[in-house]
Amino acid sequence: MTSEEQITKMKKAITQAVKVMGDRFGSTEGDVERAIDELKASMQAAPVQPPQSMPTVSAGV
Repeated sequence: MTSEEQITKMKKAITQAVKVMGDRFGSTEGDVERAIDELKASMQAAPVQPPQSMPTVSAGV
């Protein structure tokens, strides 16, 4: 999955979670649980990239 696809998936999950959690009378606890699960899944699938190390500079002594 490309980073663009990952971002799209995360945006969709966030939008759905906000919608479900904002409509407490129209949403069930199951809706909220599914929205939270989708958020978790979208975040876990994100590629983890190690931090880039900075090149060391040695002082010429």
